[in-house]
Amino acid sequence: MKARVHVMLKNGVLDPQGEAVKHALGTLGFEGVDGVRQGKIIELDLADGTSEATVTEMCEKLLANTVIESYQIEIAL
Repeated sequence: MKARVHVMLKNGVLDPQGEAVKHALGTLGFEGVDGVRQGKIIELDLADGTSEATVTEMCEKLLANTVIESYQIEIAL
């Protein structure tokens, strides 16, 4: 079983990496990019029967800083 966790900064939290990517795209001649938000994807290989609640607990305790980040979990059997 696999789980994919998408972690992004919450709206309103400054994203300096996103701003750097936006600036670099403009420098390379790409126009029309009004904003960039950068996040991370964490893929987990899980034992069969591992619950989504367990993955949520992993996110709350380690994988995401829930003060400034939000996360979304996808489970694939």
